[in-house]
This record gives sequence, C-alpha cells and structure tokens, in this order.
Amino acid sequence: MGPKNKKAIAIVVACAAAGGLVWLAAGLARTDRGAVSPGASPSASLPAVMPASSGGGAPDTIVMTFPAGTPRDLQLVQDEMSRYLSKKINANVKLRPIDMGSWWDKTGLMFASGEQIDLMFTAGWMRFGDEVAKGRFIPLDDLLKRYGRGIRSLLSPAIIEAGKVNGSVYGIVANKEFASSKGLIMRKDLVDKYGIDLSRVRTLADLTPVFAKIKESEPGISPLQARADRSPLTFVLQYGLFDMLGDGPGVLSRADGSLRVVNLADTPEFEASAKLMHAWNVAGYFNADAAVSKDSEYEAVKAGKAFAFAESLKPGFEIQASRNTGMPMTAVELTKPYTTTADTTSAMFAITKNARHPEKAMMLLNLLYTDPYLLNLLDWGIEGKHYVKRADGQIDYPEGVDAKTVGYNLNQSWMFGNQLNSYLWSNEDPRLWEQYRSFNAEADKSKALGFVFDPERVKNEIAAVASVDEDFAPAINTGALDPALVLPMYRQKLKEAGAEAVIAEKQRQLDAWLARREERR
Repeated sequence: MGPKNKKAIAIVVACAAAGGLVWLAAGLARTDRGAVSPGASPSASLPAVMPASSGGGAPDTIVMTFPAGTPRDLQLVQDEMSRYLSKKINANVKLRPIDMGSWWDKTGLMFASGEQIDLMFTAGWMRFGDEVAKGRFIPLDDLLKRYGRGIRSLLSPAIIEAGKVNGSVYGIVANKEFASSKGLIMRKDLVDKYGIDLSRVRTLADLTPVFAKIKESEPGISPLQARADRSPLTFVLQYGLFDMLGDGPGVLSRADGSLRVVNLADTPEFEASAKLMHAWNVAGYFNADAAVSKDSEYEAVKAGKAFAFAESLKPGFEIQASRNTGMPMTAVELTKPYTTTADTTSAMFAITKNARHPEKAMMLLNLLYTDPYLLNLLDWGIEGKHYVKRADGQIDYPEGVDAKTVGYNLNQSWMFGNQLNSYLWSNEDPRLWEQYRSFNAEADKSKALGFVFDPERVKNEIAAVASVDEDFAPAINTGALDPALVLPMYRQKLKEAGAEAVIAEKQRQLDAWLARREERR
C-alpha cells in the first residue's frame, strides 16, 4: 500500500454511541407549543435562557468550533454576536470554523495542548462515542437542567436522550430532520445542456453513461468529485443500504430486514460497488486526487472543476447545494429515506473538557434553540449586508450580491440549534419545515432504531480495524486499485485485526437489546 493511501482518510463508519434512545416518533422534535416561525422577533421566542450573574465583570469569551470553511466576513458576524450576547449573558463568542479535511488533526492538537474549546460540534458520524470515551466531552445533565430550560421546552425527552452515553447526556441534538436518503447532486446546467434524463437513474451503475457524456464533452471538468471518506460507495452503502450500528465493523442489511450482523466488506453490495468505483476510476470519471484529496466538493463545483458528487439528501437540498456552489444544482435519489440511530444524532454540540466557561456555553447553546435573532445571525450573517428580508419573512441576497460574492456563507443551518427558527430563502418552499415532518414520517425505520453499541469490550479490535481501513479504504472507495486484487487482502487484514470479534460483540448486544425491548411490550 502506497504512502498516499496510507495517509488518506478512512471510510466514515459512524453511529452515535448514545444511550437510552427511545425516540420512534416520525416528526421533528417539538413541544405542543411548537417552534417559533421564521421571521419572529427574539421576544417571541420560547422561554429565555437563565440570566447570567455577571457581577459587573468583563464578559467571558466562549469559543465555539465546528467544521466549515472560514467566510470572509466571519469577524463582522462574530463581533455582532458578541455585542448581542454581552447584553444577554455577559459573554463574547469566538467562532472557530475548521475545514473538515483538517478537523481531526487540528482538534486533536487543541485537546492535547489544552486550548480553550467551550462548544464543539459532534455527531454520530463524527466519532461521537469515541470522543466521549476519550474523555473529551463533559456530562451535560446538570448544566442542561440549570441553564437549558429553552432546550428542554423544545426537544422531547426522548430526543434529548439521543445524546446520552452510559446514562449521561454528552451532546445536545439539533432540531432538524431525522432521516436521510442518499444520492448524487449535479450541475443542472450540464444536465439540461446534454438532455440527461435523470428519471432513468435508479442505481449507481445507471450513472455510467451520464459520466461518460460529461467526460467526452466537458474537458477540464471531473464528472465525479470525491474524497476517500466521501464517495458514492460510502454514501449509498452506509446508512443508505445498511445500518452501520456504531463504531467498527458489523452492519445490518436494510434490504433483507435481517437482524443478523454481518461484515460490510463481505457483502455482495460492497463488492459490486467497489468494482463499479474501479471501473469509473479507470475511465477517468473521478477527480485525479480523489484518494488523497481533502478539498470540498462544493468548492470544486464552484470553481468549475466538477460536475457531480455524492451526498445525503433531504427536502430542499437542491436549493441548499445551489447556494453552496453558486450555481443551480439538481439531485438524483438512489435510496429512499431511512432513519437510524445515527440519523437522530447527525448534528449535536458538546461542551468539552477544555471549556473555560461551561455554564455560559450552555447558555449560548440554549439561545440558539430559543432566540431567532441570534440563530439567524450565526446562520446567515448580518441583515442588510449578507441578506435582506422580504415582506413575507423569507430572505434573499442584497442587490449586487450573490452566492459567490457574499461575504458570509456558512450555509449550514442544519448544524445549529433549532433549524425551524432559521429563515427560509426566497427560492425555498415556504412549507419546507412541514416537508421535513413528512420526510421523517414516511422514512423507513431501521429495526435497530434506538440500539446503541458500547465498544468498550472490543475497543482494541476496533482501533486495529480502523488502522486497516486507513490503509485500504481510500483506494477501495475511489476505485484506485482493482478490487479483484485488493478486496481479498482487505478482508484478510480485517479478520486479522479482530473484525469477527467486533461483529460478534455487536450481535450479542443487539440480541440483548431486542430481548429487553420485547419484554417491555
């Protein structure tokens, strides 16, 4: 295995190691009072945060870090948030976005050096359970009770429990969609230009002639932009066709409905997808550096270098992707909506062991669920500069500004607080939040929804398997090597690393969980 593959990012194998999840409801988490409608004033929000006892001292600085690029006007928005927070909770905020490609290296150094991190984004797909096991996050139960009254009023207890590990809450779940489908997002102008009929696309293999047309007709544009951890193979298989059941190997097949835990690498679906990725790589459909790239697919499209990339889809996602890339995008869905335990924990914030001001951190987090002004300031920037509000309450870019030139473009409203308080854009359906509820209601539910895998007994095997994935996954996920040669080696290395022990432990815990669930009925 070459050094580039050795250093490439491994497959994202993720699911929250949350405890006590009993959420089986179909809709978004809401109390009977409901969420504040977009456009409401702060005074109309749900119960306000508990006032800080500042004692007349200088405001405390809360450091908030999350995966994102750094917008040009980040400092302006940060200053405005700090002015507002100084009056609300006697605090300033320091926003610390970190590019996803550098996330693990940079946050690892921050923890090692003791650098201040008060609020940190986390998720089931971002090693939440592993971060808790490392002691990087602190229990939030007492802080939530004392300073999270608004959060507790908005989220049902079952949804709050999604962030539990070993009986304690370690992550506060964002109020958004709790299901996903998988597919590809692509440039609509090129789809229209070549008369591509996306209604004929039902599987990944159906995209082969589409990519061939782009390759032939658009020199300089990669038909498919990917990274080792973000390829069509990883998106469609993981949480599209399989429930990953937490850290390490061992999955449930969605198609056959079986409760038998199997090794994903041994499944026919994995082998077929690996062969397809290799065929696409040989044909030149991937970006040349796919196996080692850490670059954003959105930025590649924005720069005119890419046609399509794989993604998780939800209502309104085409419009969101269009904002992110600065050009019209269209999507093709390859799996139907599916809800797993990981979907309920796909966006959370934790308070870390490096926090200097954990009480103020919870106060700030509480405001992101209850205060529409603060949430939209973080989501979209400063009104009049980064967006303008229309009479109907939806927003648009100011005159002379667009998605490519706006100075503040996080475009990650799904990440923060109560997304139902986030303003909708003028080109979005005003009923989008209702569509989210329908999306959740109609999604298939994993038979293991609510199951949480505790990796403690096999943590050494999981670490060894992760090392194997680090070696092999980049080449397999992006088709850089022939599966006929690499898959037998990969499977053997997984076996030697202890994959079978992890799978057996998952099966044991799943069986016990199913038995307890049956007893409660």
